[in-house]
Amino acid sequence: MTSVASTHSAAPAPNMLRRAEMWLDDKGKGAWIAATVIGFIFVWPVGLALLAYMIWGKNMFACKHKSNRHNFRRHAGYAMKSSGNSAFDAYKAETLRRLEEEQGSFEAFLERLRAAKDKAEFDQFMDDRAKTAASETDTDVNAKEDA
Repeated sequence: MTSVASTHSAAPAPNMLRRAEMWLDDKGKGAWIAATVIGFIFVWPVGLALLAYMIWGKNMFACKHKSNRHNFRRHAGYAMKSSGNSAFDAYKAETLRRLEEEQGSFEAFLERLRAAKDKAEFDQFMDDRAKTAASETDTDVNAKEDA
């Protein structure tokens, strides 16, 4: 004979804060903003806590759809899935390998480009510094000659 508790596998009810969060999520960003403003008006630490949660919890800037990173992972997993056709799978694997190689080459090119830009900016800084030092030296020499 089985007990009643073992036959019912109910999930534990979410606590009050979690229920409030889910309710605000259902209502949208406006509800979060209104709750934050009301929190600041009546009890400022509550408003501050809600604002911090919205910023660091990414509720303020999140959209209703899944994140791009999640979509990329989902599509990347699909790209690795076998189609059942070995010729197509070989072509797909070769194309992905080539694209990864091109991406690596492009990233190396960007790194060289950044390094060249940094070197040019540093050389310009050193030239400007040398010119400033030379003009200060000329000014000091002219001041000594006048004295």
